[in-house]
This record gives sequence, structure tokens and C-alpha cells, in this order.
Amino acid sequence: MIADSASPRLSPEHAARLRRYGSPETLTAGQRLFGPGDASYDLFLVDEGEVHVIAPGIGAAPEEPIVRFGPDEIVGELSLLTREAPVLIGRVARGGHAHRVSGDGLRRLMVEDPELSDVLLRAFIARRARLSGSAARRTTTIVGPERAKGTLALRTYAARLALMHEWIDPDSVHGSALLRATGLRPEDLPAVILPMALLTNATPGDLAHALGLDAAAQLTETVDLVVVGAGPAGLAAAVYGASEGLDTVLLDRQGPGGQAAASARIENYLGFPSGLSGADLTGRAAVQALKFGARLSAPCTVTALDRSDRRLHMRLSDGTQIATRATIIATGARYRTLDLDRWDDYVGAGIYFAATELEARACAGAPVTVVGGANSAGQAALFLASKGCAVTLAIRGPEIGRSMSAYLIDRILADARIDVRTSTKVAELRGDERLREIRLGRDEPQPCAGLFCFIGAAPETGWLTGLATDDDGFLRTDAQLSPEDLGDAWQALRRLPLPFECSVPGVFAAGDVRSGSMKRVAAAVGEGASAVRSVHAAIGSEPR
Repeated sequence: MIADSASPRLSPEHAARLRRYGSPETLTAGQRLFGPGDASYDLFLVDEGEVHVIAPGIGAAPEEPIVRFGPDEIVGELSLLTREAPVLIGRVARGGHAHRVSGDGLRRLMVEDPELSDVLLRAFIARRARLSGSAARRTTTIVGPERAKGTLALRTYAARLALMHEWIDPDSVHGSALLRATGLRPEDLPAVILPMALLTNATPGDLAHALGLDAAAQLTETVDLVVVGAGPAGLAAAVYGASEGLDTVLLDRQGPGGQAAASARIENYLGFPSGLSGADLTGRAAVQALKFGARLSAPCTVTALDRSDRRLHMRLSDGTQIATRATIIATGARYRTLDLDRWDDYVGAGIYFAATELEARACAGAPVTVVGGANSAGQAALFLASKGCAVTLAIRGPEIGRSMSAYLIDRILADARIDVRTSTKVAELRGDERLREIRLGRDEPQPCAGLFCFIGAAPETGWLTGLATDDDGFLRTDAQLSPEDLGDAWQALRRLPLPFECSVPGVFAAGDVRSGSMKRVAAAVGEGASAVRSVHAAIGSEPR
């Protein structure tokens, strides 16, 4: 059983306040409150009786009780906010009474009662962490070779969304037994085993659909705000938009975090003197946005944006269209790559654009090379060295100090596990199904279990048409726009572009995708929050 620290017993006052958001219900022994196959579930406050949460049997594994809840305890966890379909079973062990709080009721509580909201949110987060270390993690089992591109994509997606999950190596004893029990073949991998489905040759999109995390496909009404991109700028926009009463939808083609999630450690973010990982920072922000009622859909690719009937229409790769009164483009930038043979073959199979625990485990103790001379490259080199890797830091320029913070340079030069090579380029990639060796300049080939590429990025604006950009493709906004950039729609509105507004009314840009932005996490957060103020002004100025 999971310890009760994640299951607070509500005070009489808190319990009474929570009941006001729910409706009374009789509990009958053996009654199933929720389980795999349900589209969603509700929060329950147990008044009398006992409810057990159970990990369903999968393969040869039988059902296993995870936690039990009694009077004045709540049944539910983080999936109530993410709107993830239940993968655990809630069953009444001893009859009694409870109050059922619907999703709408819970979201209303989160806005109206900050104190009680904080109690529930802390419990939800603690439970997700505890459940992820229990038998509950087998409810989403990823099976695939550790270093395979598809396996890494699934594991990265599950980690970014903090899904309860486990990964099984098909070549392990447990993995072989699991393949036999489920009938999976090597050609079916990577696969995901869920209580309600078996996904073969699975992608993050398949997993999202099975768990009901493709919220965008379910939208039929016009929303107030669509935020495209869930990096720091997009997450900040979603937090402020949703918390200020806007019906907010957040879309991202991968998952929350953006490039910031690839940072092993951010030490110069205000308020965190000991530093924190990019994944931790953006993960907290995602929960914050969900708390205020924002809807997150990932992976979700937006392919086009057009304006008609005084509304903006976002077209997704699956053909879905979302109508919105305003949008904030926070797509950031896509990673630059090296012009080398077989580069695309090795992306995710030895070439990485992030240095997190997942990539580090795949390269543990082996020689790796980090390419780049800015802070992200320095942070990656230090992190990988701390995991026992012999690191070559390859910098194209003649010196290390040109684009990197002084505190990182001092640590890198003091670390015997890091070999700094300036005026150096990667000349060749070698390997079979994955990267095995690289050649730097005219040197002999050297072993390389992982090539970590941090050489900058280009704006992610290729899907947009009709918006004014600078010569490098970054979106121009407000004072950067000339009269020639503004079409007839502006005359009808009788106003000029607001701060962060692009050349099309109602379209805003924030973060790295915007021309002239600072390209720092803190600056992106500020821009995302500030853009929401302009969204309010734009919506308020719409013709009646």
C-alpha cells in the first residue's frame, strides 16, 4: 500500500467546503467507480465506507491493490486535471456514502477556493509521484529496444507528460516473458501495453489517443485563446490566460517543455538559487496551467492558420479545425542540424537534441560528444560527465567564452572528464542501425555512443503564411510592423497592433519565435504572460 502522506485526511472545514462542489452518492460494496475503458472519471470525497484503487491485471500479472481511502479522504489524482482516461480501477470495498465532484466542479473549485485548491493539488502531485513508483506504472508499459528511435520517442513523451509508465527491454528475461504472454513479435515494437488496448508500432500520437489526451480533436466550440507551443512562453501564456478567465487551449507537437525541457540544469532562473532542471520547471508550469482549466493537447501539429468571419481558424495535421478569438504563437525554434550523411537515420538512435536522464542512461559510462558553444551545450557536457561519460565538447569557434556564461566555463575547464576542442567540426558519422563512431576534423574516427547537438535553432514558422517576418523568418510584432504590413482588416478595427501582436489581427507572438526576443527562459515567460494582456485588449475591442 502507498503511504498515507499522499492521502491527506481533510479537516471538517475543508471537507464541508469540498462537498459544496459535489453531489451526494450512495456507495455499494463491489461498485466500480471508474476504470480502464472510461473516457474520464470524477473526484470522490468518501464520507463513510472505503474505496480501493487497484492496478488491473495485465498479462500474467493479477490485480493488485494500490491504495485505500476512508472517511474524509479524496479519491483521485493528477489525471483529473490532465483529463487523462483512467487506467486504474476504483472499487468500493465497504459501502457507505460519498460526494462526487465532476470535472467542471473541480475546475471551478480550483479557481474559487485557493486554500482548498492547494490542498488538493499537493495531494494530486504527491500521488502521481507515489503511483509512478508502484505497480500502477505497469498500466502503461512501453516495450522496445532501449536505443531505438521509436522507443525513445515514447519514453520522452511519457516523461514530459509525467505519465505513470514503465519501460521493458524486450531482450531482458522479463521482456521475453512479456512478449510471449502478449503475443508481441519483434516487428511489432515499440509497443505499448495498456489495460484497455495493445498498441503495436506505437507512436506518441497513438498513446495520446488511447489515453484521451488528444483534446484538440474533441473541440467543437469557438474558444477564447489557442496557444501554439508549450515551451516557457506558451506555458506562461496558458497559465495567465486560463487563470484570467479565458477558455484556453494549449497545443504542442511533442509535449510540454520545448527546448527548455532539454536543459539538464538552469541555475540563473529567478527564485531558484540551487537551480532546477528545465523539465522540472516546465512540468510545474504545465500542472499550473491545467489547474486553472487550460486544456493541453500533445502531440498535436498545427499546419495552417487563417482568418475569416472575424475568427481565427487553426488547422491540425489530422484535418481538425479549431476556431478561436485569438492565438499566441509560441512555437519557438527548431533545432539546427549538421549537413552530414545519415544524419536523419541516427536522430534518436545516437544523435540527440536533449541531455536528460533518458539519454544519459542510453550512453551511461560511454564516450559522447557535445557540439555547441552556448549555455545549453555547456550544461549538457557537465550533466553527461556527472553520469560517468567521457565528454568531448566540440566548439566550432576559436574560444569557449564567446557565447557561454562564465560560471559554466569555470566548471567545464575544472572537470577532467570533459575534453574541450575549439575550432572543431564533426566531419563524419559512422554506425549501423545506430551511431557508433564520429570523426572530428581530420582526426581518426573515435567511439561515440551519443552525439548531443546544441548549435542553435531556426524559427518554427514554416507552417505560417501571410504574417510579416524578419529576414531570418522570426515573426515581427507591434512597433516592428510598417504600414505596408497592415492590411484592410486593421482599418475595420480602427486600431494599431497591440504589444506582441503580429500583422494579422488577433495573432500574437511570444518567446523565441518573435523577432528581437532575448532567447532566454525568463524573458520567454515574461513575453507569454504579457501577450495575454494584449489578448484581453484585442478581444475587448472586437466589433459587437
